[in-house]
Amino acid sequence: METLLEDPGAEVSKIFEQREREFLLSPVRVTMRSAIEGMEVGDLVLARSKEGERVEMPRWVAEELVALDLADLQEEAFEVEIFKALTREKIIASLQLSPLDPSFYIRMRRRLAAVRQGVESGKYRREDYEKLRNTSYDLVGRRLSKLLSMSSSASIKTIADRITPEESAFFSVASEISAGWKKAILGEP
Repeated sequence: METLLEDPGAEVSKIFEQREREFLLSPVRVTMRSAIEGMEVGDLVLARSKEGERVEMPRWVAEELVALDLADLQEEAFEVEIFKALTREKIIASLQLSPLDPSFYIRMRRRLAAVRQGVESGKYRREDYEKLRNTSYDLVGRRLSKLLSMSSSASIKTIADRITPEESAFFSVASEISAGWKKAILGEP
């Protein structure tokens, strides 16, 4: 447990690194803004596509095409999704969690980074970043508070379908600490 307390975020950081790689390789649909005659992107060869055509490709390729204004991602704006998630979290009871998509925190972290960079380049206003950041902090704080409360009495099995892998790692660590603390307080071996 001593090493656990030395760097409690290390396990979550490892999870994030692995899951972000998987996320970038996952397929996503884009709508082409321009026709392309075929293109090599790393080891991937994109077939010829027409303007307006919907194409599926790895997320990392899609993001590059979006950055070049060659395509648009076919996803709900993250700001809308996080607002909905926060609203659901505020509405339900204090010891209940609304379900989150397994890639939610990866997308949140990537969106925060993109908007922060956009502020520096003039693409976004500072207020846009602050609003997204505050909403993110609010949601994370609410969920962590609920997870921490639940970690002393609930089993991971009872909430596994409503939490992300990162939250699962936090819950496991918090449960372990809570159980150890209870044993120490009660003088149990």
